Amino acid sequence: MPKILIVDDDPIQLRLTTNVAEKDGFTTVTASDGVKALEILREDKNIGAMVLDLVMPDLDGMAVLAAMREEAIGVPTIVQTAHSSLDSVISAMRQGAIDFFVKPVAPERLLVSLRNAFKLNELETCVRNDRNRREGKVKLSDIISVSPSMLRVFDLARKAARSTIPVMIEGESGVGKEIVARAIQGSSDRAGRPFVTVNCGAIPRDLVESVLFGHVKGAFTGATSDQTGKFEEAHGGTLFLDEIGELPLEAQVKLLRAVQEGEVEPVGAGKPKKVDVRIISATNRRLINLTSAGQFREDLYYRLNVFPIYVPPLRERREDIMPLANHFIARLGAEAGRSIAGLSDNARDLLMSYDWPGNVRQLENTIYRAIVLTDGGYLRTADFPQIHAALNGVGAIRTELQESHLAAPVHIDALPLVRTAEEYPVSSTQTDRFFDENGNITPIAAVERDLIVAALAHHNGHMTDVARALGIGRSTLYRKLREYELDSEADAA
Repeated sequence: MPKILIVDDDPIQLRLTTNVAEKDGFTTVTASDGVKALEILREDKNIGAMVLDLVMPDLDGMAVLAAMREEAIGVPTIVQTAHSSLDSVISAMRQGAIDFFVKPVAPERLLVSLRNAFKLNELETCVRNDRNRREGKVKLSDIISVSPSMLRVFDLARKAARSTIPVMIEGESGVGKEIVARAIQGSSDRAGRPFVTVNCGAIPRDLVESVLFGHVKGAFTGATSDQTGKFEEAHGGTLFLDEIGELPLEAQVKLLRAVQEGEVEPVGAGKPKKVDVRIISATNRRLINLTSAGQFREDLYYRLNVFPIYVPPLRERREDIMPLANHFIARLGAEAGRSIAGLSDNARDLLMSYDWPGNVRQLENTIYRAIVLTDGGYLRTADFPQIHAALNGVGAIRTELQESHLAAPVHIDALPLVRTAEEYPVSSTQTDRFFDENGNITPIAAVERDLIVAALAHHNGHMTDVARALGIGRSTLYRKLREYELDSEADAA
């Protein structure tokens, strides 16, 4: 959880404010003067809010606010003072304070203000991240993570941003590979330029070449106009090839040439076009395993896997669960028009103990569902029925989770090379009576015989009713009874 910085030169007031915050579950950091407060704000990026005394020796609260504004330190600040005046309130608010109260403050009033400060901080982060994403200026600092296991990811991404070296990002589905790719571009000299995403697994096999490289009018049936490919769209920027392992082998040959030569040839065009594109690829399966199995070209693998970055799953960086959950609560709560203060203690423990096989994407969707379900100001364990069931063994919901392949996480190294029919069974909408025991279509005569038997039983052998239900005449019905040797069953009915 982000920390609260409490700044006050009065040791008694400092201790009282700290105790109130810590009793409500907040993590606190303290400073007894403005100089020390600024040092902490510059060094500790996990400060989520600050309670600041206005009157202090050396550097007072107003000077701290002015320095924060000058250095673009956007930590929400709550100002407190023993001497209130309208002028001081106005001055503090103009310098960026979000709340103001006079000592001594009631604990309830302080806690409400702190929760609002955290909520404002999360919303400002959401707005900034969304703006940066749209402008192609996502920074590594925009990635929400406090886990030590992500430090290696950030370090490699920072180094990759200094050049145009091809990058391969590996990790399970939902870990945030695309946001890492965007941060690499946003931290490079290509920031603000096109960032084009291609999901290689979602392109029909016969359209891969056209989607990637484009086509000219008349190149094939249906090509009624020239079409720009993704490589040309990303000219000057970055092309993000997501799920690169799903790309068909025949398309991999042409992709290799485009990467090697820096040029593409649209379908039906007479000559190639030069493109300036930085390639970042991503996969949720180990490409080296696919290469060994002959499902991915070795030469393309070594061309794309020049600078590999592995993003660990969420269960291996549990420190990130709560910061991410708080971020999603703020953003999704605002989108849904709900005022959610946070998670209850039990709900927090529940989320921390789950393995999150769907990683960050699953956490986001779970929070969204809980926001819709809840009737209160806090998310409780009852608002996470599927997570609760998966951990505590409610049979029906646990079975549902298992059927959706989310009951237990599967590491990227343990994934099968190909999907089998046993893993992804296809249920048939046909009924069994149309097939024999060998799987062949049943002859129409056998189906007709069974239908007549069912009609006789349903109408208790009343021939007029049976004939009417089957849509045939009585004479035809009697003929078919003799033909199918059903005379005895008709007499018995």
